[in-house]
Amino acid sequence: MDKKLKIGVVCYPTYGGSGVVATELGIALARKGHHIHFISYKRPARLNIFSENIYLHEVTTANYPLFEYLPYETSLASKMVEVVEREKLDILHVHYAIPHAAVAYMAKQILQTRGKSIPVITTLHGTDITLVGKNPAFAPVVEFSINQSDGVTAVSNHLKQETIDRFNISKDIKVIYNFIDFNRFRRVDKDHFKQAIAPNGEKIVAHTSNFRKVKRVDDVLRIFDEIHKTVPSRLLLIGDGPERSGLETLCRDLECRDSVRFLGKQDAVEELLAISDLFLIPSQNESFGLAALEAMACEVPVISSNIGGLPEVIQHGVNGFLEDVGDVKAMAAHGVRLLTNEKMHEQFRAASIARAKDFHIDSIVPVYEDYFCNLIQCDAGVHV
Repeated sequence: MDKKLKIGVVCYPTYGGSGVVATELGIALARKGHHIHFISYKRPARLNIFSENIYLHEVTTANYPLFEYLPYETSLASKMVEVVEREKLDILHVHYAIPHAAVAYMAKQILQTRGKSIPVITTLHGTDITLVGKNPAFAPVVEFSINQSDGVTAVSNHLKQETIDRFNISKDIKVIYNFIDFNRFRRVDKDHFKQAIAPNGEKIVAHTSNFRKVKRVDDVLRIFDEIHKTVPSRLLLIGDGPERSGLETLCRDLECRDSVRFLGKQDAVEELLAISDLFLIPSQNESFGLAALEAMACEVPVISSNIGGLPEVIQHGVNGFLEDVGDVKAMAAHGVRLLTNEKMHEQFRAASIARAKDFHIDSIVPVYEDYFCNLIQCDAGVHV
């Protein structure tokens, strides 16, 4: 596209999927010449590059004795208004409905009183609908703010349908899948690194998440414990979160404890995936499964739960295996088959990267660009 846009990106700065996608999308758009203005309470975790087209506007809150809780939403709305006016933004793209969509609605109303109209896109990522959003304390606001958005996208067909089922939605929801940047996520020669982790040629099994209950990382440990009984292997647990302490306790009770490494949060997760032989994601719910896609781009077969958006990414028996939530025995059996059958493993590797290419960033970003331009023109009264 010829027109270069000024886009405000509102996201959480954490390692969760919504922050990762928002950041990676912003970086990709900046590379194409668009001016990207990130609005968040600190630098997003994956925003670790310098670009003349990328700007960061940090939200600060006022600490006043009257407030039991800091009024972040009010500060965020004020920052949105400030950035839109000062930088003359063309569009606001908010990731994760709570509270960003509602705050964007407030900011838009303020801007309209000042003679400025700006379209707002809300991208739904998963738990903002399936977990947090359905809480009665938030549900009416979530429904209202989605319907008041000028554009709404979801990262999978499953999430789109779940949103329609849970809320009374009058807006059309466009599915734009998550994507993968093959400049970053690809299999490269890291044999020296692999040998340091698995000096005796052990297979490497990996898992990455934010260690919340919904991720069922305890199942990851139990699956690996079963695999380890048959296959000399190591488990890399990448990430951190509220369940970590309990997982470390569980690990000490398992036979495989000496072969498990808790690596914490990692910026260069692709280097760990590049040396992995198998990826586990036995989650209770995944609206898309970005971690699985990143593994597949590094030619790592995936074993996962048969839920949410995962079946839209993983092809059972082709590039991975899908089983019912909690079926540790079946998942472990698939893992043993893959790790003990070299020919099968190579076939699954090839199928993994072939499937991942369907989500290439170069194919997905233009879809967002077209969507942005259409909303901007409609907002100006020119329908395309």
